[in-house]
Amino acid sequence: MAMEIEKRPWGSFEILAEGSGYKVKRIEVIPGHRLSLQMHDSRSEHWVIVAGEALVTLGEQELRLGANDEVLIPQRTKHRVMNTGDATLIFIEVQCGPYLGEDDIVRFADDYNRTLPESN
Repeated sequence: MAMEIEKRPWGSFEILAEGSGYKVKRIEVIPGHRLSLQMHDSRSEHWVIVAGEALVTLGEQELRLGANDEVLIPQRTKHRVMNTGDATLIFIEVQCGPYLGEDDIVRFADDYNRTLPESN
């Protein structure tokens, strides 16, 4: 069964598998690009880098990861990934939780002017 690739300003992703309480994605990030600084209310994520170089923000930490490295992102933890290399960054993301919709994203910073929370 072929999955549809969803394009984003930073690269693309495709859903490889999903079921009750889990979703598995293959994510590609273009060199020099990064995803928004975000968190999720209803899910945790486990990332495994399969190709390229990543700078991962996890809470207050910054981690440099390469092929075969992994990181667990607990639910409600701010996180972001940036491709710091010259080649496409590819990683597998395993989401676990009661709700896995794309609208379970709270963005704190975004390079592409996507929705951020209102400031008080």
